[in-house]
Amino acid sequence: MTAPVQTLEFADAREAADLGAFLARLIHYDRAAAVRLQAGGGALAVFGRPASFEVLAIRTARLAVPYALDVTVSAGELLESVDEPAGSAAVPAAVTGPPWAGVLPPRGGWRQVPGLPSEDAVRGALAAAVAEFRARDERLTPADRTRAERDRIGREIWSRTLGDTGLPLRAVHAAQSLGFLRPVRVMVPASATPQEPLALLESGAWLRLRTPYGSIAVRRAGLSGLTVTPA
Repeated sequence: MTAPVQTLEFADAREAADLGAFLARLIHYDRAAAVRLQAGGGALAVFGRPASFEVLAIRTARLAVPYALDVTVSAGELLESVDEPAGSAAVPAAVTGPPWAGVLPPRGGWRQVPGLPSEDAVRGALAAAVAEFRARDERLTPADRTRAERDRIGREIWSRTLGDTGLPLRAVHAAQSLGFLRPVRVMVPASATPQEPLALLESGAWLRLRTPYGSIAVRRAGLSGLTVTPA
């Protein structure tokens, strides 16, 4: 039986804490951020678009009670409602969703893309890109150190792809900034299947960098295959 949606009850308090951390990072980049919530059965998917990254971030959480839910809400109001000790969160009133909220990656049809470098290599590529940006920024004269010029340098660097995968570096940067690239907590029996490391998947026009803590999705330019769902 599907429960009426007023308060989301998570499978454990850690799920609520991780969702709160994700929302806090989104708000750090945009205090007016909105998120789209989709729940079906025992899982909740939270979609957000961190300002300036041009990607979609997806955080999932396990629910203790099955819900059916599809709504766009204020990220700040949702964060305020998260009760970590109780492992719950109240669903805020719906808001008019930004344009991205109506264009989401497909739910199915994903297949793994070969060629993703090791996690250490991914972190190394990210560190090199950050170092390059800082070095080029420091070389700018005071007259040239404008927002427009710094944005131009950033777009050039973060639009580069990771190896031969076609995944732009801005997706890796977003994953790091949102806390998706962090050591995996190992609190399972030795006989349990270990959490999967980084993986790159594709479906239609979309690429998705999946980590144990969330995913970053980007739409490849010039390809069709959008999933448009009313917000």
